Amino acid sequence: MSAGAVSRRTRPAKAPLGREVIVETGLRILDRDGAAALTMRRVAQDLDTGAASLYVYVANRDDLLAAMLDQVLGTVPEPVGASWRERLTALVEATVTAMSRHEGLALVALGTIATSPNALRLMELMLRSLAEAGLDDRTASWAVDLLMLHITASSAEQSVHNTSGGTERDYLADVQRHFAELPADRYPTLVAMRESLLSGDGGARARWAVRVLLNGILATAAD
Repeated sequence: MSAGAVSRRTRPAKAPLGREVIVETGLRILDRDGAAALTMRRVAQDLDTGAASLYVYVANRDDLLAAMLDQVLGTVPEPVGASWRERLTALVEATVTAMSRHEGLALVALGTIATSPNALRLMELMLRSLAEAGLDDRTASWAVDLLMLHITASSAEQSVHNTSGGTERDYLADVQRHFAELPADRYPTLVAMRESLLSGDGGARARWAVRVLLNGILATAAD
């Protein structure tokens, strides 16, 4: 054996390959290198194995992303609050926070009906709160769809800000400068309302959006 060679017996043992470790590796790559870097080949490289070995545990990249999303949803705590509204609002906010930490992961939820274990857990919690609010089954069911769409869109937007490298204040300052240069003859209403258009921070607007959704759901029974 040459002086530079390393015996297989002295190498550290690799972690056993399985769905959980593949999902954890995918999340690590996503958070470290971005969504474009997340490929089955890259995951296999990080695990020191061949890409074909991964397909025993995950069907493809889409299946891996869905499993990654479900793991992230599993970190959302069960909400606490004195009323159904407080608990549901806290659940929405916590879910947005969890999903937005990982670039592009919220987009996995678009156009799909939640069937993974942790997504179903969140739906169960939402439905309990809506039932406590006195909604009929049909309205509560449709309301969950609307709330999940809001969560997904808000998470995707927040994720963009989280990975852009700038701050919310810097972004709004850029928009403010752009709005200040708009010609009043072409955009009279925008110019007149530009201060209001950019008023409030992201948290205040997010809480307002949830209040609007819940008030509208309470007032609008599903046909």
